Amino acid sequence: MFLPDLKVPVHHFACKSIDFSQRIAVMAVINRTPDSFYDAGSTFGLDQAVEAAMNAVDAGADWLDIGGVPFSPGPELPWQEEAERIVPVIREVRRRSDVIISADTFQPRVAQAAIDAGADVINDTTGLAYPQLAEVVAKNNVHIVLTHSLAKPRTIYPRPHYDDVVAEVREYLQQRVELAKQFGIDESKIIIDPGHDLNKNTRHTLDITANFQGIADLGYPTLAAVSNKDFIGETLDLPKSERVIGSMVAATMCAMGGARIIRMHNIVESVQTVRLIEAAQGWRQPVKQIHNMGDVNPPAHPEREANRQA
Repeated sequence: MFLPDLKVPVHHFACKSIDFSQRIAVMAVINRTPDSFYDAGSTFGLDQAVEAAMNAVDAGADWLDIGGVPFSPGPELPWQEEAERIVPVIREVRRRSDVIISADTFQPRVAQAAIDAGADVINDTTGLAYPQLAEVVAKNNVHIVLTHSLAKPRTIYPRPHYDDVVAEVREYLQQRVELAKQFGIDESKIIIDPGHDLNKNTRHTLDITANFQGIADLGYPTLAAVSNKDFIGETLDLPKSERVIGSMVAATMCAMGGARIIRMHNIVESVQTVRLIEAAQGWRQPVKQIHNMGDVNPPAHPEREANRQA
């Protein structure tokens, strides 16, 4: 397993801290959109979005990523409408929980409204397409996720080409980091994301997944957003509803390559995946340790043994 030499291992968020040298955070996706990639609008209603968020927290998510606009091409939503979608969710979740909350937005005014409601991270999938966003992040001293994507927000980028996708994504992210720092964002507030599937074909994204170390060794906590994406579907010829196993494998590959945050839809499975990796690394103790610790191993299914004896 690759262990990146992090410039700042311990990151302090609004309500909690994470030592990314010994933790892999599970980020749950909460989409308050009528046309979201995965859930097709099932959490568009406010109550449904809050319920999904709290269910994810109960399932062990460390982080909630709350968005009101999909990445896919389409007309730009007025910032007021985007804010009206995510701010009430953020406010209600913050009232109930100390979970890390990110707002998935590239709009500076939406970001400020989200921060005012309790968000402590801005997840910018456009790599600072709007530099004013960096000003908002710096002024409020919150975290930012800098993501590799080549297209202007919500526009088509046909037939992307890379001579060396890992090297080019790495160079882009390094430039975005330097830009963020120029705006006054501290290194302790920067997270990077190579942008699986964003302006990349399936081969590009598989190469990033297999060579994630080349991104993670930039020294910033690196996010892998792999959950149920098209590269999994195209590789295995599966619809979105059948990509859970592929998603866990891709998340594991990225974690073994140095990813410290995985952005996922299926939280129960994702938490189990991460906790097993952390336990194998010695960062987390098993919940119990019984097997081969005594003269005789207990039955694997004690309830069956009790029924048999009865």
